[in-house]
Amino acid sequence: MPRSTTRPGELERSVMNVLWDADEPLSVREVQDALDADGSGRDLAYTTVMTVLDRLGAKHMVDRERDGRAFRYTPSQTRESAAAELIDAALDASGDRTSALVHFARSVDPAEAAALRRALDEM
Repeated sequence: MPRSTTRPGELERSVMNVLWDADEPLSVREVQDALDADGSGRDLAYTTVMTVLDRLGAKHMVDRERDGRAFRYTPSQTRESAAAELIDAALDASGDRTSALVHFARSVDPAEAAALRRALDEM
C-alpha cells in the first residue's frame, strides 16, 4: 500500500480521529454528525465532509466500502502508524535525519525513552 505523502490538515486530522475512535465503518453523515457534536462549534456541510473523505482516500488514509447507494469509511492505517509516517516525513525534511532523531530522543520523557530502548533492543 502506498504511503501518504502529504501531511493531513486540521479537518483531515479531525475526520481521522472520528474514524479511529469508531467501532465500525461510518457513513459521511455519521462522520459529519460526530464532527458537529465535538464541541468545536463547526457546522460542516455534508459535501465538505464528503470531499475530505475523498481526499483521505486519495492519500490512502481511508478505505471505503459500498453500502447501498452510499459508502462507509474506515481508516486504512492505525493512529500510531500515521503518527510514525509523520515523524518519518519530518526526519526526511530535516536534511540530517540522524541529528534530528538524536534531538527528538533528547526531548522525550524517561518513560518514552525506556520504550524507545525496548523497541530498539527488539530490532
